[in-house]
Amino acid sequence: MPKSLLEELRLKYSPPLPVILSDILKISFDSLDSLPTPSNIAAIFPHVTQDKILRSYLGKEATGSPLRIGVVFSGGQAAGGHNVIAGLFDALVKLHPQSALLGFLDGPGGIVEGKYKELKKEEVDSYRNLGGFDLLGSGRTKIETDEQLKASLDAMQKLKLDGLIVIGGDDSNTNSALLAEYFLKNKCETKVIGVPKTIDGDLTNSCVAISFGFDTATKTYAELIGNLAKDTISDKKYYHFIKLMGRSASHIALECALTTHPNLVFIGEEKKSLQAIINEIVDLIITRAKLGKRFGIIVIPEGLIEFIPEISLLIEEISKKGVEALSNPSQGVWGSLPETIQKQFLLGRDAHGNLNVSAIATDTLLIEMVLKELKKRNFQESFFPVSHFFGYEGRSALPSNFDATYATALGYAAALLVDKGYTGYMCYASSLTDAPSKWMIGGIPITSLMHFEMRKGKNKPVIAKTLVDLKGKPYLTYLGQKEAWKTDDSYLFPGPIQFFGDKELTDTTPRIIDGKRSL
Repeated sequence: MPKSLLEELRLKYSPPLPVILSDILKISFDSLDSLPTPSNIAAIFPHVTQDKILRSYLGKEATGSPLRIGVVFSGGQAAGGHNVIAGLFDALVKLHPQSALLGFLDGPGGIVEGKYKELKKEEVDSYRNLGGFDLLGSGRTKIETDEQLKASLDAMQKLKLDGLIVIGGDDSNTNSALLAEYFLKNKCETKVIGVPKTIDGDLTNSCVAISFGFDTATKTYAELIGNLAKDTISDKKYYHFIKLMGRSASHIALECALTTHPNLVFIGEEKKSLQAIINEIVDLIITRAKLGKRFGIIVIPEGLIEFIPEISLLIEEISKKGVEALSNPSQGVWGSLPETIQKQFLLGRDAHGNLNVSAIATDTLLIEMVLKELKKRNFQESFFPVSHFFGYEGRSALPSNFDATYATALGYAAALLVDKGYTGYMCYASSLTDAPSKWMIGGIPITSLMHFEMRKGKNKPVIAKTLVDLKGKPYLTYLGQKEAWKTDDSYLFPGPIQFFGDKELTDTTPRIIDGKRSL
């Protein structure tokens, strides 16, 4: 496949490794802390339930044995996926040169269907530090039926795999626990390790500070937001309503806001009413018009619609009873929505039975309702809104230096956890705000992160999504600047992701990671 000059240069980049990985034949894991699994979850996972967080340490050098490990991409793309595979491959070769890495094709469906290829050094090397998941392809098949689980078990046994690495988000890692449990129950020796992947930033916990892909995606969106801010402050004419990807949490919106300083950003977790949101936008427009400013930047998280209390109730009633049987309050909300938005609410659900929020044009909804409110208030000034949705643009970009390095370390961690016989764990790298040389690796029990959630009318065990902490440092930092952003036009223009040059530009970490780096 032809490559651009930048891609050719990125292939030569060598992500720095943590010092702990300098001699992986000496690495062992010990218990860092206990993290109990909820009893109702443990009852469903009796074989795989663990309560010990694992942390690496250097012990006595051991003799490595050949390993056969399978790897699969699961769910949406995130920059750094190829580096997970590169790190995994490198670790396996260092453990024993006769180790083998098999990649399942087109996502978890490839496991069920037995579609795979063996990955060799030349092919792996041709994808290092490049974006996308095209080395193997991805998919959203959920392995949950008896037939799918049995087919997966057969694939593991036929290929004689010591381990299966699932690179995915919260649902994919939930699937990792299900597979690990099923394999143990059926006396299959294949270990299952999950790798935290999602651009949404909602797969975090006491060990996983952020999932890989988040940094690249938010830097990509921040560049676009900065470009629009520079444009609007130049022609002083347009209000840009920018919807950002992020299914359930507002981490992307918050990170991009801290990076670019828009006039308004909505954090879904604040749970404001629809009218309160409209009023805040209209108040901004009127206030800025009095200052002679008829332009602005407004950032909206994709999942905002589900955090609005009256909309959340409306969605619940539509799901259970349909539009014809809405309560009086929900009828009023439904009637206030534009017809085009009503149709979007009735579109098909996703694979988990959730409302497809990407299909709802929240930016358009807010624009139309703002226009009504401005007319109601007899606003006579000009108002030219423009809507945008930034999502897929950030999922397969060339990974930032942070994501390339982080993903590589995760690949090593996954291989070493399998080598030491662990299963049902999610790997992690810690101390991410320090230099990579100081990072540590380990594993956290997946079952300890799970709770019950309603999916397609049934309570199912899933990994709980992590929402924006309204008492956390990143959010409080935003609150401290929020009012000034409304009128001061203190826009920041971060520009494109930097790969070469000053480390202050090339090696920055995400702002929403609480740590030593200034926000």
